[in-house]
Amino acid sequence: MYEHLKIEEKGNIAIMTISAPKSLNALNSTILGEIDEYLDEFEGGNYRCLIITGDGEKSFVAGADISEMAPLGPQQGETFGRKGAEVFRRIETLPCPVIAAVNGFALGGGCELAMACDIRLCSDNAKFGQPEVGLGIIPGFSGTVRLARLVGMGMAKQLIYTGKAIKANEALRIGLVNEVVPSSRPDGSNEGNSDLMNRAIELAEQIAANAPLAVRAAKLCINTEWDMEAEDAIAFENRAFGLCFNTEDQKNGMQAFLTKGKCEFQGK
Repeated sequence: MYEHLKIEEKGNIAIMTISAPKSLNALNSTILGEIDEYLDEFEGGNYRCLIITGDGEKSFVAGADISEMAPLGPQQGETFGRKGAEVFRRIETLPCPVIAAVNGFALGGGCELAMACDIRLCSDNAKFGQPEVGLGIIPGFSGTVRLARLVGMGMAKQLIYTGKAIKANEALRIGLVNEVVPSSRPDGSNEGNSDLMNRAIELAEQIAANAPLAVRAAKLCINTEWDMEAEDAIAFENRAFGLCFNTEDQKNGMQAFLTKGKCEFQGK
């Protein structure tokens, strides 16, 4: 169905793999359009978590497609940037959580894609960076916005102004990623991609086992309250908290707790 996406389902978890091996999964207009199209399909399903990763052992997404960008003029460049920014904003605001499983290079648009996800896991051979100034441009898919929010303004400025790529452990240290998964085992075998995906699926399953309406409400609160004044943010959370008590999941979950039983949440 898709030329550059591989879609897999594991129960109520979906896995979207960006697959353009010749360009190390670089993002062009076609791939952005396919991601946008798949998000329509995803939102129409009964999923509780989405995992995004890249095809191959070297790259998550190596960046945006420079061969497509090179001949663009100002208006065309703005249009291309807006398309990427809109798709990434859709990912950021999906009702359910999104996990980035970063298996290698996450540069430019790849780093921006990872930052649009709720949680970032990476293999220990991953590299992150915003190298755009070395090409005469700036991050165009909302990188200047999200990087500063994730790692602080000073570190974001340093990374963007220098265009320097950083390794997985440094990305973990500054808060750009949540967790680093070893890419090799004690016996020397290289199972990085499978271990990374196993960890991503494990985390997605932990999320999916919880009350989906509550998880969605928590994501909405965190995203919405970010720019609010404290009193407004607290009031927003209070309203969302109250609405949880109008769900079957809340009734069943608390009853299961009181009776020392187990609740299978239905998302109602």
